[in-house]
Amino acid sequence: MTQFLLYIDPGTGSMLFSILIGAIATLYFLGRAAILKAKLLFGAKKDGVALTDNNFKQYVVYNEGMQYWNLFKPVCDEFEKRQLELTYYTSAEKDPVFEQGYKYVKPEFIGEGNKAFVRLNMLSAGVVLMTTPGLNVYQLKRSKRVKHYSHVLHMASDATTYRLFGLDYFDSILLTGDYQAADIRKLESQRNLPAKELVTVGCSYLDVLAQKIATLPAEENHPFTVLVSPSWGAAALLSLYGEKLLDPLVETGWRIIVRPHPQSKKSEAELLARLEERYKDKSNVEWDYERDNIYAMKKSDVMISDFSGIIFDYTFLCGNPVLYVNSDMDLRPYDAYDLEGEGKELWQFRVLKKLGKELDPASFNSIKDTIQSLSSDQVLAADRAAAKAEAWMYPGEAGKRIVDYMVRLTNSD
Repeated sequence: MTQFLLYIDPGTGSMLFSILIGAIATLYFLGRAAILKAKLLFGAKKDGVALTDNNFKQYVVYNEGMQYWNLFKPVCDEFEKRQLELTYYTSAEKDPVFEQGYKYVKPEFIGEGNKAFVRLNMLSAGVVLMTTPGLNVYQLKRSKRVKHYSHVLHMASDATTYRLFGLDYFDSILLTGDYQAADIRKLESQRNLPAKELVTVGCSYLDVLAQKIATLPAEENHPFTVLVSPSWGAAALLSLYGEKLLDPLVETGWRIIVRPHPQSKKSEAELLARLEERYKDKSNVEWDYERDNIYAMKKSDVMISDFSGIIFDYTFLCGNPVLYVNSDMDLRPYDAYDLEGEGKELWQFRVLKKLGKELDPASFNSIKDTIQSLSSDQVLAADRAAAKAEAWMYPGEAGKRIVDYMVRLTNSD
């Protein structure tokens, strides 16, 4: 018997899924609307009150993964404090929300990927808050029965580093700093989009991490410590330089904490095994694989990284300098590519020069002198404080400000 194998490329598959979900959602809502209309038409009432949509949720949060719990925790805590009911949908089966014992926050695991999108695409809600970009671009569609979609930024850097059209179809964007608004407005103008409401609320996950770091005790007899915290992949720090960087660092005699990116354990296991074997007898080298990075950050006096967003977390939380690899970023897949003129130089690239110093491979052998001069540079210290104030506004207030905004939306209906 002849067998035929059919291949569908990812783009076509996404399109077919979108068509299918669109058709299902349309039939679902048409059917529901018909039922409600029929009930109202025939005067169906209970205790004199017309029947309404029993599936309607006033406030909904969608968490796409465990990594965003720190962002949503202050929001959940604020809803609980105000005794307001919040529907919390999550694609993380072991989301810490289930351990909080909330009374007013109602968590539910709705599956991952397409299974979750099917559920979300059929929502009936007042306000939906999420970190997930790409609304109405791929599988995640706007439900006709949701009044307002709000996107909360999950980084204190540029809002235009999402994939193309990542923020275009939200009704509002919640910013960490005022500076993020200008580029969003530029894109709206270029693409003839209606203006979204832009509200600066601060950065909730940094609020959480700041509280956690403050509770960690200071080390007794603290040794000067360098934290090597790279991203992963061919252009990342360890892949590019490996022992060429680590050898002179180890020779300084300082404590060196190497914290590989979590993906490195899967994608670069051979590289890590080689480096761990090389330094296994060096007492001043530590490898950190803890789930939370705040413990390693708290111990360190300076960080070496590449294009990882941890640079901003570290600088804003600890106030310490960084050495960084200036890796060219191909902007073509991102919203930032459509910005004109000097807007193509992202804020994060401009400000990086004020957070520390670019790493020069030619000067690895004198890296001890470089780090010592970096640590004592008071001009850079002032610039780091200014960058923090610009990118992380209203420290400690993000949860309250986010809920204030959500409540204001429903009160204005």
